[in-house]
Amino acid sequence: MEKPLPDIEKETNILIKKLTNPELWINYGLIALKIIIIIIVSNIVIRVGKAAIGRIFKRRSNVPMQFSERREATLIKLLQNILAYTVYFIAIVTILSALSIDVKGILAGAGILGLAVGFGAQNLVKDIIGGFFIIFEDQFSVGDYVRIGEFEGTVEEIGLRTTKILNWTGELYILQNGNITEVTNFSLHNSVAVVDIYLGYQADLKKVEALIEDLLKTMPQKYEQIVGTPSVLGVQQLGASEIVLRVTAETLPLQNSFIARELRKAIKLELDAQQVEVPYQRIVMMQGSDHQQNNHFGDRQGG
Repeated sequence: MEKPLPDIEKETNILIKKLTNPELWINYGLIALKIIIIIIVSNIVIRVGKAAIGRIFKRRSNVPMQFSERREATLIKLLQNILAYTVYFIAIVTILSALSIDVKGILAGAGILGLAVGFGAQNLVKDIIGGFFIIFEDQFSVGDYVRIGEFEGTVEEIGLRTTKILNWTGELYILQNGNITEVTNFSLHNSVAVVDIYLGYQADLKKVEALIEDLLKTMPQKYEQIVGTPSVLGVQQLGASEIVLRVTAETLPLQNSFIARELRKAIKLELDAQQVEVPYQRIVMMQGSDHQQNNHFGDRQGG
C-alpha cells in the first residue's frame, strides 16, 4: 500500500484544526446573530412605518381637505412601498458589512450606474415625479372626469409613469405624466345646468315666469341629482322675434347635461299644457295676382 502524501495529510490536519476552533464558530454565530437581528429589526421598522402611514391618513379624515378612498389607498400603498424598499436596501448593505464585504465599492458603482441611468432616462424620471405629485397633490383620481389639453374623458388609471383617460366615444388616451401641465377636473365641485327658453313677444312674460318657477319647485323631489331649487334668472336676450329666458339648476358633479335635458322636457310640456306657444320657423306661401307663380318666404315668427 502507498503512504498518503504528506501535503494532503498536512492540509487535512489544518482543516480539522480550523473546524474544531471554538473562536471560528463563535464568530460565525455572532455574524448569524447579527443577520437575524438585522432582519427582525427591518421587519419591525417596516410594519411600524406602514402602520404609522395608515394612521396619518386616518387622522386626515377629520381635516376639511380629504382624499378620495381610491386616491388615499393609492398614496398609502406608494409610501409604504417606498419605505419598504428603503429599509430593505439599508438592511442588505448592513448584512454585507456584517459579512466583512466591502460595500463602498458596491455603493460607488451603484452611484455611477444610477447617474448614467438618470442621464439616459430623464423623461422617465420626469414622468415618475409627475405621477407622484399628481397623486400626492390630489389633482385627480380614478373615476374623475377631466380635460387635459385637448383630451377629455374619465380617468381610467393613474400610474407613476402614465395616465389613461377614456373618452365617452370609446377612445382611450394614454398620457405621460411629465407632459401633464394643465388639468380641468369636472368632478370636484357641483355643476350647473343652463337652459334657455324661447318665447314670442306676445307671450305674457310674468305669467310664464310664474309657471316655470312653480314647476321648478317640484323638480328637486323628482331628481336627486338636483341640489337646491332651480331658478329663473330672467331675460337673457331680446332677439329679432323671440325673448330668451334663462333657467339654471345646481346639480351634482357631471349631472348638468342630464338635468338640462329633463328641464327642457318638463318646461316644454308645461308650456304646452298652459297653451303657451314658443316661436318656431314658419313658411308663408303667397300667390301673386299679377304673376302666375308662387313666392315662398321663410320668416321666424312668435306664437
